[in-house]
Amino acid sequence: MAITASTRRQFLSLLGLSAVTVSCGTTATGATSGKGQTKTLRYQGWAGQVTLPELAEDLGYLEDVRLKWVGNTISGPQDIQSAATGQIDFGGAFNGAVVKLAANNTPVKAVISYYGSDKYAYNGFYVLKDAPIRSARDLIGRKVGMNTLGAHAEAMLDIYLQRGGLSRAEIDKVEPLVVPPVNTEQSLRQKQIDVAVLGGILRDKALATGGIRPLFTDHQLLGSFSAGTYVMTDRFLEQNPDTARTFVTAVGRAIEWSRSTPREEVIARMTEIVEKRGRNEQTAPLKYWRSYGVAETAGRITGKELQLWIDWLVERGDVRKGQVTLSDLYTNEFNGNRKSSAAAESGS
Repeated sequence: MAITASTRRQFLSLLGLSAVTVSCGTTATGATSGKGQTKTLRYQGWAGQVTLPELAEDLGYLEDVRLKWVGNTISGPQDIQSAATGQIDFGGAFNGAVVKLAANNTPVKAVISYYGSDKYAYNGFYVLKDAPIRSARDLIGRKVGMNTLGAHAEAMLDIYLQRGGLSRAEIDKVEPLVVPPVNTEQSLRQKQIDVAVLGGILRDKALATGGIRPLFTDHQLLGSFSAGTYVMTDRFLEQNPDTARTFVTAVGRAIEWSRSTPREEVIARMTEIVEKRGRNEQTAPLKYWRSYGVAETAGRITGKELQLWIDWLVERGDVRKGQVTLSDLYTNEFNGNRKSSAAAESGS
């Protein structure tokens, strides 16, 4: 199904508006009403992958806090919307989606970065090796398969097309389509789409099979950067500050554990986690894992990774200038890990 010009211009608006209508009066199950803080955090996972909170729990970093898996998602915007509406206790998404959610007066805060782009962890836009697509202009009229709209992949595509000299009218002729990540490689090879957005273990598995080549990657566009954050509602943070601190600090420790531990050991640990949870998932792709890609020490937020998308959304017209205050978007208050000496931690 093609994305029209009007829906493309508004691709983030529904995320913020739908969340704000129900978030204000919602509280998480188990949150305090003078009876103690919740020790159970509901969350959504990703099929065949080990998220940082899952890794932190397995490493024992969550202490007396427990995770409760309520299902899987393939969409960051959907994940943070579920957190905003109280269906889960934390959710993670591309920072542009976080900014848009906050711009619609949804009371959430980013508390820690959880994924990003580096030389190992990046999203690539891949075409078949013999495809005639070599530049941004070659994408006009083409279909680009990605996990969800209004998030990381569509933002990177938009930046690439802008830098390629395409006008807004020409950009609107490129068709981003939602394709489940596990089906994206197959859709490309069967020529149901012209470009496949692939990242992490699914990317490396497809590259190992061969027959595809990168058109561009987000790392080529923007270098190393933290791309997404976990958010919690202001209400949850107010009612459960100790639980939030345990969670955020544990995720930060898990980031650093994954950096300092031999890759083979990390993969072995992840494989054990997937096998133990019994969700009927394949573990073979885990052997391609290399990095979570978080740029800052222990996932601490500097602000620049959010300001980038505030500016981008203002330029697009999705957010008014001054509509979002950076200092209100995030906090490092709950991250008990030591600051990076090089970071300007205005949100601490």
